[in-house]
Amino acid sequence: MAHPFRHPIARGAASTIVTIAGLAMACGRSSTEPDSDPSDSRVAAVAAQVAQVAAAVTGQDAPMADAQQEGKVMGFDTHTYPGDKTMQAWKNAPGAPYRWVGFYLPAPCHRDRSWSGKRKTLVDMGWGLAVVYVGQQTWNRTPRKLSAARMAALIRKGKSCNADFVTGERGRIEGDDAILATEREGFPLRSIVFLDIERMEKMPQAMRDYYRAWTRRLLEDGRYRPGVYVHAHNAQTVYDDMKAEFAAAGVTEEPRIWVATGRGWEEGKAPQDVGFAFAGVWQGVIDITRTVADIKLPLDVNVSAWESPSDPESPVELPAIETIERAGE
Repeated sequence: MAHPFRHPIARGAASTIVTIAGLAMACGRSSTEPDSDPSDSRVAAVAAQVAQVAAAVTGQDAPMADAQQEGKVMGFDTHTYPGDKTMQAWKNAPGAPYRWVGFYLPAPCHRDRSWSGKRKTLVDMGWGLAVVYVGQQTWNRTPRKLSAARMAALIRKGKSCNADFVTGERGRIEGDDAILATEREGFPLRSIVFLDIERMEKMPQAMRDYYRAWTRRLLEDGRYRPGVYVHAHNAQTVYDDMKAEFAAAGVTEEPRIWVATGRGWEEGKAPQDVGFAFAGVWQGVIDITRTVADIKLPLDVNVSAWESPSDPESPVELPAIETIERAGE
């Protein structure tokens, strides 16, 4: 996730831009993940170069090739709410490329409250929404088992985000927190809440206990459905665990999975092209600046199978659930 975070194109010009984008990304593609290697900046740089080619055609600063096809809905997420005027301008600009935006709830590892109270404003503007809850992370540490006294001391100091908080018990508590935060913002019942799980080179059992307990709590409560934002490196394990929780709860629908990786990304691809048929959203570029309506924003770029990823009334038939073999893996 982002943590800092057109003019209509003639049909022929758009085709040219998409072709250039494909060639550029093929040349710049790296076997490393975007959040663990300097190739991050190369992916962003290539995307920026493509945007500049588009700019030369359209006269805009940084337009995006149109990827608004069925099952390929472009969206973005950014850490801090950009403001009503910016969101309105980005929605109303001719040929505006983005249809949905990540909506950050106040959460243990995202204390910012700038999105709070903006749900109706954004919906009235026509934005689709993806509700994000940034729970506990390992930060590639092995969580320690703290005594009750030590845990209480951290909480008294105002700590809310700590690798040592990654436990099944905490997952259940923060499941309740996510439910209440989503309800306070006025999201319709059964809306999907995406638990943000950042990349882990090795996933400790404590993290599996944490997100499974979080998922289980939302399923038990029933007001909202659990989804997950997860890096491709951990996606299969997390999907399998969530699917098991859904099955145990007697829920037959598929969990909504938002996969992050820059590997293989090209604007115009579908979410499942990330390499997992269960992926309904793909985040392919992080920490890049894009311009719409002459207003720049730091953001992450995503493509979704849904017009509004958290909307329970936006079902999409995904392919049969299986892992797609990814080139080079």
